[in-house]
Amino acid sequence: MLQAMRKGLSRQTHAQANVRMLPTYICSTPDGTEKGDVLVVELCQSHVRTLWVTLLGDGNQNPQVLYKIFDMPRDITQGKGEVLFDFIAQCVHQFLTGISSSQHRLPLGFVFPFSCRQTRLDKAELISWSKGFSCSDVEGKDVVQLLQSAINKQELYHVDVVALMNDTVGTMMTCSMGGKPCEVALVIDAGTNSCFMAEAQQVEMAEETSGRMCVNTEWGYFGDDGTLSDVLTPYDQWLDQESSNPGEKRFEKLVGSLYLGEIVRHVLTALAAEKALFIGSSVTVLRTKDVLKTQQVLEIINNEEGMDKARRALEALGLHPSEQDCCRVQQVCRVVVSRAAALCAAGLAAILSHICQSRELEQLVVNVGVDGELYQGYTRFREILQSVTGLLAPECMATLLPSVDRTGWGAAVATAVALRLAAHRREVDQLLAPLRLSRADLERVQALMRREMELGLGRESNAKSSVRMLPTYVCSTPDGTERGEFLALDLGGTNFRVLVVRVALDGIHMASEIYVIPTAIMQGTGEALFDHIIECIMDFQLKQDLMEQVLPLGFTFSFPCQQLGLDKAVLLSWTKGFSASGCVGKDVVQLLREAAQRKQHLGLKVVAVVNDTVGTMMSCGYDDPKCEIGLIVGTGTNACYMEEMQNVGTVEGDQGRMCINMEWGAFGDNGCLDNIFTDFDRLVDEKTINVGKQSDGLALQQVQAILQNLELQASFEDSMLVREVCQTVSLRAAQLCAAGLAAVVEKMRENRGLAQLAITVGVDGTLYKMHPCFSQHLQQMLRDLAPNCTVTFLPSEDGSGKGAALVAAVACHGAEPQGEPPSTQ
Repeated sequence: MLQAMRKGLSRQTHAQANVRMLPTYICSTPDGTEKGDVLVVELCQSHVRTLWVTLLGDGNQNPQVLYKIFDMPRDITQGKGEVLFDFIAQCVHQFLTGISSSQHRLPLGFVFPFSCRQTRLDKAELISWSKGFSCSDVEGKDVVQLLQSAINKQELYHVDVVALMNDTVGTMMTCSMGGKPCEVALVIDAGTNSCFMAEAQQVEMAEETSGRMCVNTEWGYFGDDGTLSDVLTPYDQWLDQESSNPGEKRFEKLVGSLYLGEIVRHVLTALAAEKALFIGSSVTVLRTKDVLKTQQVLEIINNEEGMDKARRALEALGLHPSEQDCCRVQQVCRVVVSRAAALCAAGLAAILSHICQSRELEQLVVNVGVDGELYQGYTRFREILQSVTGLLAPECMATLLPSVDRTGWGAAVATAVALRLAAHRREVDQLLAPLRLSRADLERVQALMRREMELGLGRESNAKSSVRMLPTYVCSTPDGTERGEFLALDLGGTNFRVLVVRVALDGIHMASEIYVIPTAIMQGTGEALFDHIIECIMDFQLKQDLMEQVLPLGFTFSFPCQQLGLDKAVLLSWTKGFSASGCVGKDVVQLLREAAQRKQHLGLKVVAVVNDTVGTMMSCGYDDPKCEIGLIVGTGTNACYMEEMQNVGTVEGDQGRMCINMEWGAFGDNGCLDNIFTDFDRLVDEKTINVGKQSDGLALQQVQAILQNLELQASFEDSMLVREVCQTVSLRAAQLCAAGLAAVVEKMRENRGLAQLAITVGVDGTLYKMHPCFSQHLQQMLRDLAPNCTVTFLPSEDGSGKGAALVAAVACHGAEPQGEPPSTQ
């Protein structure tokens, strides 16, 4: 059964599956808040039942129900489809006339107990008729539309058919009461079927990819491909050959109450032929179909007077049973019904195991709604179903709940749930609409970023730009010929690293050690801080046997600085808990050199100071010469790129290129992004430590932190909504990042006069690397916004350490002359 279910769920194998696993587009069980009036129409074998159900929002415990049954002429089930649906609509019209309903919009749930292929909750094509129906011109048609058209002909324009379901789904819905959701349902009646709430991404025949969806298994067809041949007996084969559909619905013929009397009849016929029963009696009557009813079978086994019931049933057939005959007949009846219960349990165990595995649970606790003649009427059947299910699926704790009016009340509840979800969807879409950016929005952001870049590069306009466009004095990326040993210092928090980086013919080799900066030193004097750093460098060099060498050092310093040269950076302000005195306004490289002199460490040669974004570009540039952009998308975000010197108005010189540190996290601080700034962004901005600065990139981190601290008891639907919000926010972040990057690559393409630019972006940051979809969304949107640029993304490995050493290596290599700051500085 598990194999058949998986075959039915897969898009590739669905067409060959006999357990069809049909999506129902019912995506939630009731939560008890459903409220309002619902009309239900149920097509039964010999009648149409209409119901008016008023749900009170009280947990669906006390719905108000009015109903009426309309007998259906036999010829309608064999005639034209149009006549059938006209009759149903006429029943609805008479019913509503009788209860004097108002003309407000009235949702209708349609119970249609036939196999359908649904593509929406209100769109279902009939696959095939059964149960004696054979109306023409309906198979392959949308039965919801046929009913709606017939209702419109009755001028009931206020009645909308919003949901179609079968009785199995109704069973699941009626058992989801009192705050205890029911996620599985079985019907074991004349026919049999099951449904369950599956993970939506596994239901490949539906478009839904998130949440859960009720799947109608249509498991009565299980075994039609021969998989049950080893459990079929000669009695089952005889029954099948005499049926109106030989070879079809093999599982249903083993389990359904319509067939159990016939199986018992065939067994008794065989026993009589072997002289094991009814010796001296004529058994010709046992060769007649339907002479022994399932109801009689149940009375024989489920009654203290079963022996007497057996005698009466057999005597009514003209047989003369002995006491032993009655006892054996009772045994046969018990075996046949017990087998049906055990087979049902095997099917249920398969469903429970599938749910448990797909949700990756060690143990599944679930409620199972059950209905039908066999379950309701036979205690032993219920006991076997429960015990065998537990035996076959011990990891699943299933509570079996009897259904109440599965087709009426259940259909009303299912319809009300659909309405609740639709209303909720409208509310969510309205709430999230400001976070969902159009192509035009993103093109506008791209243009604004380009404008801010131009302003930031200009000597006179730099102060007006929210994008600082800071010169880094890095004028070349690695070309692969760099060789030698270099030190690197990575300072950006309470822990810092010292590295030795060996650039050789066979690649880059590194050794490093992490050192701690005590709080007292972080918040003490600048001299004490830089003395501590030098002491750690000396300790590292001693351990690495490097004290006798003077190695070039690249210094990654991840604090706000104004860079005045490759080896000159003035600290603008401390962050991250640092407050060492005497440092702000000073050149941090000079502070490091002075500390080295105090410690008499003469083997220190600081040749470059960089930030982590530039380091990312350089570390990736060693592996890919086309890498001329660095991008970080983590807790914060930034980008750098190689700009033409002639465009950099803040630095003297117009030859070659220079890496520009954009500091684009501050993009929009001057109000240029206010039209896409939402109320949620404003709320986040007010709660951050840097109000009015760098909002972009923080939203997802804020959401995650909030969720961790709320400690809310969230339902599955709540969790789905939270995930959708997170997906929407992170998609927006990826798209905005793409818009900014599109401005960069398009500017570089135009700078170089190219029709097509091929370039690589070195990228780092937890959001880019760890988020399951961020990189995919970023790259797709960048392709859309910059179609003339072929951009490759190369994840950085240790950009802040290896990158700093490579900046030093390139500087020592003397690849290109450096620009000098203008005289006004």
